[in-house]
Order: sequence, then structure tokens, then C-alpha cells
Amino acid sequence: MCELFGFSAAKKTDISDYLKEFFAHSDKNPHGWGMMFGENREIVKGAEKAADSEKLRTMLGSFAPQYTTVAHIRFATVGSIKQVNCHPFEGTDISGRLWTMAHNGTVYSAKNTYRYLDAQQGDTDSERLFMAFLEMMNDKLAKGDLSERQRFKAVNDFITENAPRNKLNLIFYDGDLMYAHKNLKNTLSYKQSGDGVFISTHPLDNGEWKPFPMAQVIAFRAGKEVYRGKPHKGIFVPTLEYITAMDAMNI
Repeated sequence: MCELFGFSAAKKTDISDYLKEFFAHSDKNPHGWGMMFGENREIVKGAEKAADSEKLRTMLGSFAPQYTTVAHIRFATVGSIKQVNCHPFEGTDISGRLWTMAHNGTVYSAKNTYRYLDAQQGDTDSERLFMAFLEMMNDKLAKGDLSERQRFKAVNDFITENAPRNKLNLIFYDGDLMYAHKNLKNTLSYKQSGDGVFISTHPLDNGEWKPFPMAQVIAFRAGKEVYRGKPHKGIFVPTLEYITAMDAMNI
């Protein structure tokens, strides 16, 4: 079912142990990995199991302290196993703002994303969702610049409108704010630690992890919450077919 990791802090922090634990979960998510990190927001990916990646192992062996990081390990439910389908995805809106997204879930109600089938680089529903997001942002920006609060509202509205019937556990990052959301219970936790916040599908140590609020978009800057949307009704309730498929995959 994939797993997500996000980190935001006011000062550079050594998060290598958290990432090593996160990527160790690739035994159950063996179909690829990816990570955004560094002040230049470098993205590295691999279509192999993270635990088998020599490149990732070398990186984490000397991983520099970070302000912001987004990571993902993939279990392929939609789309083939290849690097272009690995998260995070990135793209620039017409204002020049670079967006990054990592998604854990499935887009079942996809009428708004089918039109990207021929334009996308890979073949995942997550990439099409991200393309729909960028088009939404561009439509709003074409009418004028957005304030910070308006930018949050645009992200919040997009997630709220697309959440019904879809599993949308995801993290967005826009170079300033990190937005997180879940709409499936018993998934996604967070932990405040010093000047930073950790977000992860599963707790990564014995610290005080709390369940991330359900069906509510929260934005963080430098490890602190700055915006919180209203709870919405788009909670994903797994069908019997979904549960059976997850059981068959041993997730």
C-alpha cells in the first residue's frame, strides 16, 4: 500500500536513523523508492526494493542534516514497476513555484484525471492526480497571484474535493509549506521533536507518535503548524474487494 515520510524543521537535523528505519519497511513495499532532500530539492529514485539499493545505502551512510525531506516506498497497485512511476513527483506551476507530491493510495473516482493518460510520463493514478493538481493551481494563478493563505486554501480544496471514494494519504511540499493529509484510519502518524515535525505511515521509533488527524489538511512551516483545514467527509472506507486484495498482498 506504499508508505510516506515527511520531515520539516527550523534547523538542520540529522534524520538518517529515521530514514534507515523507514526504508527498512521496503520488505513489504518492494517496488521502488524515492526521496526529495537538500536545499536544492534534489530527487533520487530507484525502481528496486529500497533495502537492495546500493545507491540509497551509500547516501544514507553519509546523509547530511536536513531542513526538509519527503520520502516514499512503493507497493505497485496501479502502474508498472519502473523508475518513472516512483514517488515523489515534481512539477512547476506558472508562477515558477516548484511542487513535490508523494501519495499513498488509489484514485478510484478518476473522471477528473483520465485526460492525462496520454500526457503523463508513467502510468500511475498518482501521477495523473498530481497533473490535475498542477492544472488546478495554474487555473487559479492565471487569475492573479495567490497569497499564502489562498495557496493553502487551493491545496485544501483540491484534496477535499478529490477525497470522496479515493484513498488520499499524501504529502505536498511547495518550497515553503509542507501539507499532509490522510483519509484512511489507522494510517499516518506524526511526532513533534525539538524544532521539527516527523510524518510517517508508521511510527519510526519509540517516541511519542500521535495519529495524524483524519480527513483534515494541515500545513507546516519549519516544523510548526501554520494552517489547518476543516475536517471533511471524504473518509475512505475500504470495500470488501479492497480488503481482500490487501490481504492477498500480505499488507
